[in-house]
Amino acid sequence: MDLKPLELYIHIPFCVRKCQYCDFLSFGMDERKCGDIWGCLESDQPVPDRYIETLCNEIRWYGSQEQFRRRPVISVFFGGGTPSLMSKEQMESVMATLHECFAIREDAEITMEANPGTVSCEKLKKMHDLGINRLSIGLQSTAENELKIMGRIHSYADFLKCFQWARNAGFKNINVDVMAAVPEQTMVSYKETLEKVTALEPEHISAYSLIIEPDTPFEILEQEGKLVLPDEDEERDMYHLTKEFMAKAGYLRYEISNYAKSGYECRHNIGYWRRTDYLGLGLGASSLIGKERFSNTSDMQVYLKENGHQKGCVSDVEKLDIQSEMEEFMFLGLRMVEGIREDDFYRCFHHTLEEIYGEVIRKNRAQGLLEKKEGRLYLTELGLDLANTVMMDFLLS
Repeated sequence: MDLKPLELYIHIPFCVRKCQYCDFLSFGMDERKCGDIWGCLESDQPVPDRYIETLCNEIRWYGSQEQFRRRPVISVFFGGGTPSLMSKEQMESVMATLHECFAIREDAEITMEANPGTVSCEKLKKMHDLGINRLSIGLQSTAENELKIMGRIHSYADFLKCFQWARNAGFKNINVDVMAAVPEQTMVSYKETLEKVTALEPEHISAYSLIIEPDTPFEILEQEGKLVLPDEDEERDMYHLTKEFMAKAGYLRYEISNYAKSGYECRHNIGYWRRTDYLGLGLGASSLIGKERFSNTSDMQVYLKENGHQKGCVSDVEKLDIQSEMEEFMFLGLRMVEGIREDDFYRCFHHTLEEIYGEVIRKNRAQGLLEKKEGRLYLTELGLDLANTVMMDFLLS
């Protein structure tokens, strides 16, 4: 019997300190009251050490379940937080436990997020030796003033060292994150970031626009009128510059915010957009298994107390009905430049796209936002610019 492929996401929630714009589930190691925030006050063991032990226990719990143990794992993604803060011993423990408990394919894509300033040449070599074959480096900007405003812990020079160390360690698949529309950024400084990054020839570049998230330091500064952001026209110009610059530099845009050299598209993220089953492990990690979405608790004290046992950690279980699945299929799949295949929709739902979304498709095609060709439905260039608006039309409720 063919077993459906599975992706794994591993959440490491620790950072040196949180960036000014970050709303991810993470904890800065510089927080003075970290013990109160994280719980675990009854133990003398450092919280990160106990967390890794608990994470490995959770991995073992899922690996003991028949529905997961034998499924071929096609990708693993270490996100955070800053996963590269793990010690070499912690990385070795987690990787060994994963291989012990899951059927990870030899050709699996295994990604680790890393921040400059948290790695050494020796640590990167250890990562590579452990089988981590893709590195995602958080740069954001090459301008020192922009890095400082964002609360990044590194300089551009630190990034360059990290990138070269990664190449020396054997990494042949590197992503670099850059960010547009950050405070005090100009078209000139943003173009300089793109020029310097593409000159290094990483295999993949993720280019996002800053979003001011609730309950972040940036939101407070914005409300106080202390955040100098590019205006809407400048942000739109940066967005268009990214597309044009990346194309000239030989990077294929395959998703709204992601660019890659041919053959280096992020397989793990493509799995998300195509609704491949994925299992999230660690604090607050989310999962999609079949028709069910669920998440781990975001409470560190609860997570550590349960010691990796799924029953006490999981919350927010959602049974997806066919309407929800159709909606997800559309607005996740349309994020990709190649769009969705009509026969894939029929295979999943035993209805044609025309039967469910005929009117919506005709409306958006008439407006120049969608196109159909050779059995595919995809966003036009204008549609990609207005993707959020188009996606709303595919909500059935």
